[in-house]
Amino acid sequence: MQTILAHGARIPALGFGVFRMSDAEVERAIPAALDAGFRHFDTAQIYDNEAALGRALQGAGARREDIFLTTKVWVDNYRPERFAASVEESLEKLKVDRVDLLLLHWPGNTVPIADQIAMLNAVREAGKTDHIGVSNQNVAQLKEAITVSPAPIVANQIEVHPYLDQHAIAGVARAAGVAITAYFGMADGRVPQDPVLREIGARYGKTAAQVALRWLVQQGFIALSKTARPERVAENAAIFDFTLSVADMTAIGGLARPDGRLVSPDGLAPDWD
Repeated sequence: MQTILAHGARIPALGFGVFRMSDAEVERAIPAALDAGFRHFDTAQIYDNEAALGRALQGAGARREDIFLTTKVWVDNYRPERFAASVEESLEKLKVDRVDLLLLHWPGNTVPIADQIAMLNAVREAGKTDHIGVSNQNVAQLKEAITVSPAPIVANQIEVHPYLDQHAIAGVARAAGVAITAYFGMADGRVPQDPVLREIGARYGKTAAQVALRWLVQQGFIALSKTARPERVAENAAIFDFTLSVADMTAIGGLARPDGRLVSPDGLAPDWD
């Protein structure tokens, strides 16, 4: 599978995310994901399914050295007495001694970015993660995180789909060597029914969903895919056997609109660029 290089991290360009998946769904889908070639798995403390992912990977016989594993620290744990302990709990649930990438989940509005980054670096120095990164940061926050962090910020995980223009944050990340990990690529179910994406897909023998995932990785982003249906997993992985034309990429980018953002929780989200 194609990989993205960022400050020494080799991250598979297509990941399998488990947001909004029950334990049973995770444990059914993960063996199919491994069979389809997925090696990058993304979860978070707040998803409440780290343990299910750990059980599923172990039960399927996945070798730790073959897996790129990401989890995220929830904002309630941005406290010195909770941060490291919460990461230990995540590792226990995931049945590993470290993750490949540990992210701050949201910037929030109560703990300074510098303090968040200091706690993140402390757990990295303790050997609990190979790489560190952030999620849902705006341009100013990402620049601050990069400046104050002793270790490289490897990724910023943000909402990216055809209806949301993310050129500003993507440009800053690219200039700093920070990978963009794209979540909500299906725009909460809008993408599969989009007539423009379906028409483009028809010309390649692909679905609208496959076109959107291809659009993401073709820009150099890491794309998180997700399905609770094992029979659909292989479809999500089959995006490396075609290339969208310049005209296709432009047409998809043209779907962006001012009200395209779907995820912006009060008290967690920053002022977006």
